[in-house]
This record gives sequence, structure tokens and C-alpha cells, in this order.
Amino acid sequence: MNRISFLIDGFNLYHSIVEASKATKASMKWLDFRRLCTSYLYLFGKDATLEEIHYFTALAHHKSQDKVDRHRKLITCLEDTGVLVELGRFKPKDIHCSGCNRSTRHYEEKETDVAISVKVIELLLLDRCDTVVLMTGDTDIAPAVRTARRLFPQKRICFAFPFGRKNKELAKLATDQCFTMSAQSYASNQFPDPVVLRDGSKVRKPSTW
Repeated sequence: MNRISFLIDGFNLYHSIVEASKATKASMKWLDFRRLCTSYLYLFGKDATLEEIHYFTALAHHKSQDKVDRHRKLITCLEDTGVLVELGRFKPKDIHCSGCNRSTRHYEEKETDVAISVKVIELLLLDRCDTVVLMTGDTDIAPAVRTARRLFPQKRICFAFPFGRKNKELAKLATDQCFTMSAQSYASNQFPDPVVLRDGSKVRKPSTW
């Protein structure tokens, strides 16, 4: 048996979905991560089974409440399918412009890269999977992958590159085949509208999505 766990870099995937939506002029944010991950299991052989899905993200409280509410709706649906959601945070940062002598406040997503890196080591150390699939194109994860390869040479690590985010540097670090997700794969694995949760309640897709 080949137990597969997916680790999803939420914002890397989100920006990919936005690009795919623009390219195809189709709404794709109502994405069912479990269906998406399951659709790629065949790449790992007939003995592949889906073990865990970890989704790393953060709520953008510094933006509109409507944006946060839409994100929470998606999280509710994902958790109902068994996706494990791990929330980071946004940290304010004031950037000073010497030319106009003004400061502008920006917000940076924090903790996600570290959280993914720690989770890779945790899953392998506790033998909770045989293959880790990292859904990201962000090279910040590279040191963790190098460490995981050294400590757990018997385990397999690969990348599922989001649409438009294929990364040759990361592909070279993988111990298993990598693949790039298409815009069509996003479109084909959307939640229904509404989503009927296990308790019978319904969650409707946000109208602006």
C-alpha cells in the first residue's frame, strides 16, 4: 500500500486558481480539494490510497469581512470532507518611502511556509504516509524537502505544481514524479451548489465566486 498525503499551500494555490479563472473566464474558487487530490491518485499506482489532506491558509481580516466570510464558507465545506485546515496569520508591516516621507501599511502572510515544513517532517517521522505530495510552486519549502530526503530516504516526496507555477528547482528535489495541475482539473473538481454537509445543513457558493 502507498499511503499518500497532500500538503496544500493555500495562497500559492489560490493565486493559481485566480490566474486559471482569468485564462478560461470560468469561476473556479469553489474547489473541492478532496476530489482534486483523489483525481491524481492514479499517478502513484494501483496501491495508492489517500491518507490525509492538510490545507495551510490564513484569514485576511485586514481586508473586507465579506472576503473573510467567503473563505470561511470554503473552509467549512473542506473540513466536512475531512480536509485538515491549519491557519496561519497576516502580520502588519509598515514600509517607509524616503521620497515622499510616508509610510504605507502592508500585510504579510506568516507561518505558512514553516508550518508546511514542520508538517512534512512530522508525517514522515510518525510514519503517517509513504508519499508526501506538496501542492505548491514556492521554493521556500526547499530546505525542508532536502532535510526530509536525508532523514527518510525510504519515503517518497513529489510536487503537484498549481497551474502556472511549475518550478524546475523544486522538481529536481523530488524523489518521485511531479505533475502540473491544469485549469481543467480545477473546473472539473468544483463543489456542488449548495454543498450539503454531513449534518444536513447547506452551504451555498458565494455569489461573487
